[in-house]
Amino acid sequence: MQRNHNHPTIVTIEKVIDETPTVRTLVFSDEVMSNILPGQFAMVWIPGINELPMSVMISQEFGKAAFTVRQHGPASTGLFNIKVGEQIGIRGPYGNSFDLKEGKLLLVGGGTGLVPMMRLLTFLKPTDNVTVLIGAKSKDEVFFEDLANSLLKNNIHQVIVSTDDDSYGQKGFVTDLVEKLLNETRFDAVYTCGPEIMMYKTVHSAHSRGIFVQASLERMMKCGVGICGSCCVGEDLVCKDGTVFDGQHLLSNKEFGHFYRNKAGVLENY
Repeated sequence: MQRNHNHPTIVTIEKVIDETPTVRTLVFSDEVMSNILPGQFAMVWIPGINELPMSVMISQEFGKAAFTVRQHGPASTGLFNIKVGEQIGIRGPYGNSFDLKEGKLLLVGGGTGLVPMMRLLTFLKPTDNVTVLIGAKSKDEVFFEDLANSLLKNNIHQVIVSTDDDSYGQKGFVTDLVEKLLNETRFDAVYTCGPEIMMYKTVHSAHSRGIFVQASLERMMKCGVGICGSCCVGEDLVCKDGTVFDGQHLLSNKEFGHFYRNKAGVLENY
């Protein structure tokens, strides 16, 4: 029987991996989610708490997928606290995916925005020359550095970490490193996911140089299917029209990088 992606499927958490003091990866078995495209997402139900959108993390075990969650609000904290053997509901996948280019590629991720970047790495060709930038506040908040290097072991590549407090890797914001690399090297494509201000600066830097760039947006989502309108950015619905948008389109949107909607749908400044 074909699965209805709009109906929740109940899965059991099989493994919990502590990535940092505030970030965990929850692994479960699900063939559909294990094979989604980079940029797609799922709606995740935490029983008794809420439902929230999550990028789907890769697993290096066949038939398994995962969610990497940062402890923040009530829903994400509830998911963060799920233990092995407990159950959650998932529906989807929803959304579009990144357009794969070949050649010299730059991937820029911040926080849990690294999740779609890791999945994207599994779709690249061995002939691609890949640079991955990982932005974090401090050394304690760096994760997926070793995984990125492992996934790219057959590629010419470099994985560069920058920390805001200079406790590890390159000093300063990851967007400063983006600007530096784009001045030094001609990339064929740039992909990014993370905090919207980071993505805005990355998209602007790449697009202003005529480089193909795409970003996967993270916005408030209550339904995931285009009904509630909570995730709108200008005229776009992130859940239905995205989550992936190209640079030219994003920079024509007056809300991107400047405004977001709170839970009541009210526009607020970043």
